[in-house]
Amino acid sequence: MKFQLLSLISHSPHPLTGELPSAADRFEEVLAVGEAAERLGYDAYAVGERHAGAFLSSSPSVVLGALAARTTRIKLLTGVTVVAILDPVRVAEDYATLDQISRGRIELVVGKGAEAGHFDLFGLDEERQWDLQKEKYELLRRLWSEESVDWEGEFRPPLRQVTTVPRPYAGVPRIWHGSATSLNSPELAAKHGDPLFTANAIQPREAYARLIARYRERFAAYGHDPSRAHVAAGSGGLLIADTAEQAVTRYKDGYEARVRQTFKPHLEGRAGYNTPFRTIEDAMADGPQLIGSPQQIIDKILGYHEVYRHDLQSITVDGFGLERAEQIETLQRFSEEIAPIVRKEAPTTLWDA
Repeated sequence: MKFQLLSLISHSPHPLTGELPSAADRFEEVLAVGEAAERLGYDAYAVGERHAGAFLSSSPSVVLGALAARTTRIKLLTGVTVVAILDPVRVAEDYATLDQISRGRIELVVGKGAEAGHFDLFGLDEERQWDLQKEKYELLRRLWSEESVDWEGEFRPPLRQVTTVPRPYAGVPRIWHGSATSLNSPELAAKHGDPLFTANAIQPREAYARLIARYRERFAAYGHDPSRAHVAAGSGGLLIADTAEQAVTRYKDGYEARVRQTFKPHLEGRAGYNTPFRTIEDAMADGPQLIGSPQQIIDKILGYHEVYRHDLQSITVDGFGLERAEQIETLQRFSEEIAPIVRKEAPTTLWDA
């Protein structure tokens, strides 16, 4: 298995102290932790994209560009690129530029986004989100794989003999499809032979397993080689302690305060927006969150792997108020005590030369 670190660059007061770092300090923390992830042997670093709520990730290409300048090896992903609200020409240009700067380390994860509100912000109809997603993704795909593109669609003016520049560094970067609640993304990924990135962050395991099973079924139905149906899975946050009891003692107040802080009452009842795992004990027992002793976390990841057969595990360390040093300590423990065992037990061909 490969391992990725993801930041949505949350920017809300500390759940217990109420302290709020400046935006500049928060960005510096993200970049420093990204550098540490490369140093500790992680395979990829991803930055989310949010245009609503307490986040600073409205321009992930800029953040990834800064990280590209401070790293040399680690792959750089998005999590997700909200292609449904963006101009595919601009996306093609921005990320091909970043692909050149990083010498081929860029991969996109495209999705319709996990924040209600950004469609209104960009003057788009949320009811048409999947139509927007499909059309804009398929145009992006053509812009990267073809030159002199002629195109007509519903949501932007036609293109005539368009070749976006720069071209990607070494062929079309891999594009994943982010999947959280709907069968639309698994279907689009399967149709084009692309990999699937399941959120695995809020809902019970069965909800994500259904999406992945549908993806694999449709991937084969479209005639693609099933061995190329790569899957990645997120997590609802990583918190490591020596024992389960120590995890509860150390993290309970912070975890549960953050859950209360991020609860969205106007979205109550809509899948994918509010976690049902409100206590740390519930999260440890049944949630996708990776909380507990190293062995508990190993067992949970491998348990998910039995169901998902995923190739890439994404983790997050900046969601519950950990200071920068604690985030890096957590990443180091994971890289030394957890990752080697999971890599051995769940091998993958993803990103092999």
